[in-house]
Amino acid sequence: MPLLKDTTLGIDFGTSNSAMAVRQPGGQARMVVVEGAAHPTLPTALFFNAEDHSTHFGRDAVSHYLSGTEGRLMRSLKSLLGSALLQDKTAVHNSLVSYQDIISLFLRMLAAKARDELGGMPGRVVMGRPVHFVDGDSARDQQAEDALRDAAHGAGFENVSFQFEPIAAALDHEQRITRESLVLVVDIGGGTSDFTVVRLGPDRMRHADRSRDVLATTGVHIGGTDFDRRLSLELLMPLLGFRHVGPTGREVPSRVFFDLSTWHLIQWSYSPRAVRDAQGLRTDYADARLHARLMQVLNERLGHRLANTVEQAKIAASLSGGDAPMVLDWIEPGLGGAVTAQGLAQFLAQPLEQVVACAQECAQLAGLGPQGLDAIYLTGGSSALRPLRTALRVAFPDTPQLEGDLFGGVAAGLAVSG
Repeated sequence: MPLLKDTTLGIDFGTSNSAMAVRQPGGQARMVVVEGAAHPTLPTALFFNAEDHSTHFGRDAVSHYLSGTEGRLMRSLKSLLGSALLQDKTAVHNSLVSYQDIISLFLRMLAAKARDELGGMPGRVVMGRPVHFVDGDSARDQQAEDALRDAAHGAGFENVSFQFEPIAAALDHEQRITRESLVLVVDIGGGTSDFTVVRLGPDRMRHADRSRDVLATTGVHIGGTDFDRRLSLELLMPLLGFRHVGPTGREVPSRVFFDLSTWHLIQWSYSPRAVRDAQGLRTDYADARLHARLMQVLNERLGHRLANTVEQAKIAASLSGGDAPMVLDWIEPGLGGAVTAQGLAQFLAQPLEQVVACAQECAQLAGLGPQGLDAIYLTGGSSALRPLRTALRVAFPDTPQLEGDLFGGVAAGLAVSG
């Protein structure tokens, strides 16, 4: 396969979803179809089929898992970057492989999609990265970027560079504005919330060096999967015994519930040791039915299905502004719950307060007050949450909010930045 030296591929490897865009000489950035015949984005998910030893990606991976096919689902792998768990090995198709190798496997699939689309490998690859992979630890943050670069090289990509995801989103937005603007980019992804204040405009697009246009960047390690975890702990885990007070007057130990509510830790809950530990909690329960539900979830490996249920209900409640039911009759007949608009605002208030504070810090670092911005540009799937937009309206009351391509804008901007 030829190397297309003048072609730039932008890769948004996300905690929850991934996308790619390509830009060739003289052209505009365009999205690459990454799944099926038309999907420009796909869930960052892999399913290792234990029945025929095949590997599935994206929606196909989630579909196989939810259909009951025997195997292992892995999601939120980006959350492991900068973690000591990244080099740990796990059994996949009768072999032990590291989680970094599994990230390379996912990127290798993306490389194959790009190669098929372009007829060769891109000469330049620009990967998105959050402002902080790891909050408050520059050494681990650099290790995370280095690990992602190594995974990209392992997937066959060459000439790999990085761009902050909110800056990439800003560059994509700039393609569609007609006057110079001072914009706060709000990029709320699955694992991080990132912000940048940047000067954008038609005349500035011609400058190769845009560093003077970026006035400030900030980020915090809170995103959509953290919102899912909070909702799961409040609404689902009590059905399995979270905060349940046992015969001794003490609550059931909570670690298993936090693991089951955290996408990238769910798989650890299925290990023989974790299952034995959960079985040993039986004497901590006054209600044997709650413990039986917990053991059913662990023994039948239903944790990812629980996480998917709360994620979909969160999205539905935010879109509709009403109640979104969570049907759990696959655990027990008649079992269920709901995500309500009021609950969404109540349970997410604390993490959203931290997210909005980070946005305000970005504006302050740029030397601006709440009225100093021309617009807030929203991107990233979790930026669609109504409570977030309401909180931003309170913090920046006179600043219009503009919605970009929530799932493809960063990838397009990465291709432009190259």
